[in-house]
Amino acid sequence: MRLVVADCAARYTGRLSAQLPRATRLLLVKADGSVLLHSDGGSYKPLNWMSPPCRLAVADPDDEQVAAGVQQVWTVQHTKSDDRLVIELFEVLHESAHELGVDPGLVKDGVEAHLQELLAAQITLLGPGHTLVRREYPTAIGPVDILARDPSGGTVAVEIKRRGDIDGVEQLTRYLELLSRDPRLTPVRGVFAAQEIKPQARVLARDRGIECLVLDYAGLRGMDDPTARLF
Repeated sequence: MRLVVADCAARYTGRLSAQLPRATRLLLVKADGSVLLHSDGGSYKPLNWMSPPCRLAVADPDDEQVAAGVQQVWTVQHTKSDDRLVIELFEVLHESAHELGVDPGLVKDGVEAHLQELLAAQITLLGPGHTLVRREYPTAIGPVDILARDPSGGTVAVEIKRRGDIDGVEQLTRYLELLSRDPRLTPVRGVFAAQEIKPQARVLARDRGIECLVLDYAGLRGMDDPTARLF
């Protein structure tokens, strides 16, 4: 990755036209060919950029640009379209290059698969006497996250989300309608489990006779320390 901090201006043409007036910015040139211009604000989003496939050409300024104080001209041309990003560098304040190597990618913690595994291992969180039938119980419209039995022998279908919204309740409703047709499983009730359940989802679940269960990921992993709580 090449990092350049420079006093620069930029002009983008192609599907749209946009300009960045002269200011100090960070220019990133990545190994995949992408070029991004960042300011010191605006969080992670660049002010402008060119995504690959593209090529970068560095040239000397013409007479008019020299008169304006331009030292370098970067032209980033997309190879499959007319999109072009032209960057005029007036002064380079910093320049460095770093070999980052192959990135392993983002490893997410607390995704639905983790929650499913932990809840299956602690199935009594559904209530005393509950037992696990299986995870990813297959149906004609997709797998139910967890299928369990309650103490009376009834079937419990559990749909797990990180953030529970109306769509998740609708999904569980379809599972319940299908499972209820199987005489081996009836009676069937549903539990909508998530780390966070939106109020609208709670209302819809209650209207359809579905229970809601808020999952504490740290607690499921045994990392919750009750002595560290204020309340």
